[in-house]
Amino acid sequence: MKNYWDKGISFEEYLQIAKERLENPANQQEAEFKQYYELGLQRMDRTVKKYVPDEDQLKELAAKNFDGKILIISEAWCGDASATVPALFRFFEGHNEVRVFLRDSDKSLINQFLTNGTESIPKVLILDKDLNVKTSWGPRPKYGYELLMKYKADPETYTKDMFYNDLQIYYAKNRGKDAVQEILDLL
Repeated sequence: MKNYWDKGISFEEYLQIAKERLENPANQQEAEFKQYYELGLQRMDRTVKKYVPDEDQLKELAAKNFDGKILIISEAWCGDASATVPALFRFFEGHNEVRVFLRDSDKSLINQFLTNGTESIPKVLILDKDLNVKTSWGPRPKYGYELLMKYKADPETYTKDMFYNDLQIYYAKNRGKDAVQEILDLL
């Protein structure tokens, strides 16, 4: 795990890489994902500007005496990640070190933390101070998962567009609070 941690990047580096990929795609996938990078950057910018850590959650973090680190497997084009990653960085800022490991740079990490057989992101790894994995979380809060199950149960009535719209409205209103709480519950 130390190897993955050492290859992890800061939130600022994560944003910079996303901007570079948007402006100068290095390969076909980056070019095809241009609109997703653009949306992701807009959403992350909004979260960074509007996110304020919840005082009760900060007290809960302090009470848990968590001395570990947070490693997030992510990519900036991912809608779930753009809603969650900035809030996690801001919440843990000044308390616990947080880094991002770019999923597509080396699939060997995400392949250890598949979600129902898929490489879904973001995947948050909660590490102890020695970089051992205590547990993981992701790729979306419980409510987002419930919306996904609603879509999968009846995609003709609750369409993919409806699912994505409801999910983004939820993320915009919730501003990472549920994701932070679910991760706090795991500490």
